Amino acid sequence: MKRIHDCAIGDIVSMRCYWNQGGLWSVNRTPEMSDLEWQMRNWLYFTWLSGDHICEQHIHNIDVCLWASGKTPKSAVGLGGREIRTDPVFGQVFDHFAVEFDMGDDLKLHSYCRQQDGTKGNVSEFIHGTKGKSNGNGRIWGDNAYRWDGEKENPYMVEHRDLIASVRAGTPLNEGRQVAESTLAALMGRFAAYTGQEVTREQVLATKGMVPTNLSWDMSLPVAPVAVPGTTKMEDFS
Repeated sequence: MKRIHDCAIGDIVSMRCYWNQGGLWSVNRTPEMSDLEWQMRNWLYFTWLSGDHICEQHIHNIDVCLWASGKTPKSAVGLGGREIRTDPVFGQVFDHFAVEFDMGDDLKLHSYCRQQDGTKGNVSEFIHGTKGKSNGNGRIWGDNAYRWDGEKENPYMVEHRDLIASVRAGTPLNEGRQVAESTLAALMGRFAAYTGQEVTREQVLATKGMVPTNLSWDMSLPVAPVAVPGTTKMEDFS
């Protein structure tokens, strides 16, 4: 499959992506709930379960930009925090991130995500090239303007249909590397915001997992502290 810039928008010069929306659900704790059950029922608010919303949700927008450019980030600088969702039910995740990814060759990816009620929503990607730009979703503006006007199929059905067809044909699709690279990029953005420092691929690859060891249903599982940019360090995760 050709990437967008191969035939339409020229050389990519910048990219930007967004997943900005309101808040999400939470489950109130009951006296019968153990620490583990309560955190699992509110999995999106605990970094060891969700990875924070830049990894759990916004990763999809980052993935589109990595696919479009054929590149992976070298480093990331970001900011973020916990401004609205400060109640203990929201664990230790942030409610907003803004990250600049250095893709190499002077190419930057600007990434924005938030989960704050009452704010303007935006879930989209834009890839800018020397001959135009695209939203990665059937539309190109510029020298080779284009707009898909055919039927828009359910993308989740299409991906499963293509995967099943590839297995039956004996040529199974394997997007493991793409998934891993997108996950690594989202982690770079998260750690950049958590620490307030520039974070590289190598630093993230040297971190350890955040999943608690020896999990048991009735174990004591204190909530990890909220990251503080400028105070939290990458060494805290390695």
